[in-house]
Amino acid sequence: MPVCYHAASKTFHLQGKTFSYVLAVREDGTLVNLYWGSRLPDGEITYLMDGYQGSASFDPLFGHLPLEMPTRGTGYYGTPAVCAMNAQGNDLTCLTYEDYTIASGKAAIPGLPATYVESPDEATTLIIRLRDKLTSLCADISYTVFEQLDVLTRRTALVNEGSEKLTLTHMQSASVPLYGRDYDLVHLKGSWARERAVVRTPLGQASVRVESQRGASGHEENPFIALCEKSATEHAGSVWSMNLVYSGSFLATAEVNNQHNSRLTIGLNPEVCRWQLAAGETFCTPEAVLVYSDEGFNGMSHRYHTLYRTRLCRGEWRDKPRPILINNWEGTYFDFNEERILAIAERAKEIGVELFVLDDGWFGKRNTDNCSLGDWVVNREKLPCGIDGLAKKVNDMGLMFGLWFEPEMVSPDSDLYRAHPDWCLHVAGRPRTEARQQLILDLSRVEVQDYIIKAVSDVLGSASIGYVKWDMNRNMMEYFSGDQTPDKQMETQHRYMLGLYRVLETITSSFPNVLFESCSGGGGRFDAGMLHYMPQTWTSDDTDAVERLAIQYGTSFVYPASSMGAHVSASPNHQTGRATTLKMRGDVALGGNFGFELDLSRQSPEDVTEMRRMVEDVKRLRLTLQQGTFTRLESPFESNFAAWQFVSADEQDVVLCCYQRLAMPNPASHRIFLNGLCAEAKYRDEKSGKIYSGAALMRAGLPLPRPMGDFTSWVYEFKRI
Repeated sequence: MPVCYHAASKTFHLQGKTFSYVLAVREDGTLVNLYWGSRLPDGEITYLMDGYQGSASFDPLFGHLPLEMPTRGTGYYGTPAVCAMNAQGNDLTCLTYEDYTIASGKAAIPGLPATYVESPDEATTLIIRLRDKLTSLCADISYTVFEQLDVLTRRTALVNEGSEKLTLTHMQSASVPLYGRDYDLVHLKGSWARERAVVRTPLGQASVRVESQRGASGHEENPFIALCEKSATEHAGSVWSMNLVYSGSFLATAEVNNQHNSRLTIGLNPEVCRWQLAAGETFCTPEAVLVYSDEGFNGMSHRYHTLYRTRLCRGEWRDKPRPILINNWEGTYFDFNEERILAIAERAKEIGVELFVLDDGWFGKRNTDNCSLGDWVVNREKLPCGIDGLAKKVNDMGLMFGLWFEPEMVSPDSDLYRAHPDWCLHVAGRPRTEARQQLILDLSRVEVQDYIIKAVSDVLGSASIGYVKWDMNRNMMEYFSGDQTPDKQMETQHRYMLGLYRVLETITSSFPNVLFESCSGGGGRFDAGMLHYMPQTWTSDDTDAVERLAIQYGTSFVYPASSMGAHVSASPNHQTGRATTLKMRGDVALGGNFGFELDLSRQSPEDVTEMRRMVEDVKRLRLTLQQGTFTRLESPFESNFAAWQFVSADEQDVVLCCYQRLAMPNPASHRIFLNGLCAEAKYRDEKSGKIYSGAALMRAGLPLPRPMGDFTSWVYEFKRI
């Protein structure tokens, strides 16, 4: 059973295929966490509580207990999971056990994205109710075990069953203690164009905050945190990790207490979020996905990838092969007209591309980035036949047509802003801080949500549009609303996210055939929350192939290859000025949803021939690339080389991608060691015809050729025979 309850000891044992998560209720009603790690035989382990019987310590016992729901005022001095200001003016909260239920399946979270089941037997959910007896604040903690996917999810519904208003100041989705402190901390750090670098540091005895206060999950940090054994590698060792299914500001912490034990926490960021909870109201935290792996970081990633690809992403495009696209942005920027667009589309058709995407500049007076956001009306000077006319011409070539939007933004120089200057996030009497010469619409307001829904829907309903790139190019500064009372202003960021999710749910449901891709200055909102509505994300505005090795490698720690947009761009690259071969650029783009981002109409005949070959290869391989098992083999953060592989769902096909950044004189032979093959099976290299055993490829390795020149790549295709 995925969830077992032992009444005599009041213990709960949650089990996946390889993990156990064990809770116990103490005599005083305190809920404690006894264990999270490799799967244990079902049985009581309450003897572990013998180590928490108090001492002559200066600190009270509660500071030592492995609390499952730590709160303020009980002797616990770390980050509380729940904290509520009450009518007495204090934030003391004492949650004790009241009841539990166990049921098959998994319920949706009202207004929030979350993982799901397609039949009740896919998961089992335990709900434990805790109550503060003074205020009657109840915490219904939901734990869902996806047994076959080997994942645990957790969230909390906070219910005010008292008669007085409460102010929630801490609303964490998960807070889990771990025994000991001899761990390394892993998180994904970055900035615009340098997203999700893998950072691994000793935890020591520090308390570490990984967070965003930007109103978006952000370029700087990703809502992911992990602790691992010192000896953990990509393929072996224990890893404990959390990822938040949320697209706004978050806080994740790793803390070590004075008893040398650790704790991981993740949830809403209390620096920018408070919530007024009136009598009878309920507040739901976002969902946290908890993954334990005893197979290193790749084992962790495989669990995230399968869950997110099959039970987070939704809709028609979840399981369909993603189309190969051409986006005109780096090819034309704002300087285009219908003739130039059709010339690019015509060349795209010649090489086998399936989707043309028209990026920024098609609406209002948008010839530069200082105007017209919010005015989603076609610019007929550029496109005299309108979007419908252009889409038809592209469709007549045999291509799908896609369109860029930035619906959450408004330009001060726009008809929308002139009509509704109060519709942006702002504070009366304060400057309205612009970034990229734009402001953010206040999506906490229903009328703003309705405007976006109608404006985008009107365009999508007016033409044959099969793809949308949904962009968001700045973060929040004055994150307050002109439509809220003072006591609710600190709710604005979360209300914005709830409003955004309502908009996304409405539009994506209304246009189920459209493939939606999210974007935020590239990868500034690459998170599980957005993937619930849009199955892929533009990984980074940095299209340089060498930089993309690290960006795509780090992104894959949590998110599947099928969620990553990866394009072949021009050389020299527009972000770095680096010149790379077309082959290198194409081989790196195999690590995600393949596309082009340049002016195809101006490429040499030799390059056009090479691009046509690339497209043929992607079409042959993409089921393996998009739905196979992705495994990292060599890290660009630790080596001059990078390598990863894909194994098809039926385990018959293997695609191995290898890259070298810089050449060196008299190089030593470099081998790549594959992983996850059948040791007894034989594999044929489809290009050379050579036969290898799985054991040899994994244990002896595959030597790479000795190249001349920087930025070299190799792609191997193996067939199991």
